[in-house]
Amino acid sequence: MGPRAHAGTRAGHLSEPDTVESMDPLQFNKDLIDEYRSNGGKTSGPFADAPLLLLTTTGRKSGAQRTSPVVFGRDGDDLFVIASKAGADTDPEWFLNLVANPLVTVELGTQSFEANAVVAEGEERDRLYAAQAAVMEGFKEYEAKTSRVIPVVRLVKR
Repeated sequence: MGPRAHAGTRAGHLSEPDTVESMDPLQFNKDLIDEYRSNGGKTSGPFADAPLLLLTTTGRKSGAQRTSPVVFGRDGDDLFVIASKAGADTDPEWFLNLVANPLVTVELGTQSFEANAVVAEGEERDRLYAAQAAVMEGFKEYEAKTSRVIPVVRLVKR
């Protein structure tokens, strides 16, 4: 998923291929969520081969349900996600929301379930982050771009 990854031209949303960085992130996420749900968890474009889930959190200020597409990894029976925000210096909103309210909904392919979000710390955080970076090189780049410790969150099925 390099900086020139194409978002594609699916469903007539875009008239020409565009780079992910040049797109409106809210519209990109909405289109990705719609495609994910319409195709049983399959997507095209820059996330076609990525392990992707939909994470629904409760807004810490609004109380509204917010869904975000997030790359995930597996650790035993649990899933985990990384709040990388592509190496930005701030945490993504979905992470701030789940810290405030750790009960989340996970959509994985055609399955949906509730989970408790548990922020990993210390050696566990480092181990999970390294495992994901070993299979998806972009996570090494994200870590190098920021001075913050990028959070890792274990999703424990309820």
